[in-house]
Order: sequence, then C-alpha cells, then structure tokens
Amino acid sequence: MNKRTWLLASGAALLTAFAGCASTSGTRTVADTAAADPQLSTLNRLIREAGLDETLRTAGPYTVFAPSDDAFKAVPPATLAALAKDKQQLRAVLSYHVVPGKMAAADVKNGSVKTVLGENIALAKAGSFVTVEDAMVTRGDAVATNGVVHVIDRVLMPPKKK
Repeated sequence: MNKRTWLLASGAALLTAFAGCASTSGTRTVADTAAADPQLSTLNRLIREAGLDETLRTAGPYTVFAPSDDAFKAVPPATLAALAKDKQQLRAVLSYHVVPGKMAAADVKNGSVKTVLGENIALAKAGSFVTVEDAMVTRGDAVATNGVVHVIDRVLMPPKKK
C-alpha cells in the first residue's frame, strides 16, 4: 500500500469513526477504540486510574457502554471526587458499564443482561433507538478486535449493596 492510499484509507476510517458509524478497521481493542475517541477522554482517564485499561485490551469479547464527557459533566463533583479516592468503587462503577460478549446495536433485545460486575442492567430497543437503564446510546457500534463500544449519554451507577 503506497503512502497516498494509506492516508486516504486512514482519513476515511477517522471520518467514519467520528461520524458515529461502525468502525471497520478491526485493529483496535475496545480500550484503544475508546481511547481514540476525543468525546471519551474522561472515561479513558478513569479507566487508566482504575487499572482497567489492560483488562480491556485482553481477548474479551466485551460490549462497553461508554459514557461521554458530557455524561460525566452531569455527575456531581463530590461523587467523582469520592470515586477518585476509592479505586474499588471506581472499578465497580466502570465494570457496571461492561457486558461480557460482543453485542451490536442491532442485536440488542428488550430485557436485562449481566455486567462484568455481576449486576443486571436493563436494555431496550425501539426502532434504531437503544437504551441502557436510563441512558441513551448516542453513537453505537464502534467495532473493536475484542468487542464493541457504544457511547451513552449518562453515567450508570450500580445499585447500592445492602
């Protein structure tokens, strides 16, 4: 592949990713796919702080419901500060956004699925709209080598343990 073809292909792949279409590169893990998205910088920082970045680079497969930066802005600052101090709780919150297996938006069925945290989350689909708990998938199907990433508009909080 010559340099011009490579540049055109790279540019097309970036445009596809930023337009919210499915990535067809298939050369990145879910961790790398999320890290490449500028709208997921807060999530990526928290993934690194929690030590989950290497886990999300393993075989998987994983479906990641990735809160956007705007979703994190809606979380009270005190809650984020508490998560920064409690790595175990931060890992729990982030793990609540990950489902074992690879689930494209078209594969979503109404009902619940178990997260890697071991808790159930509700999924719903109406036409092309997909929700996870009370969050809407705003951009779905960023395909990775070990799963898929769906950007959501809210941060999901696991239920309180009794």
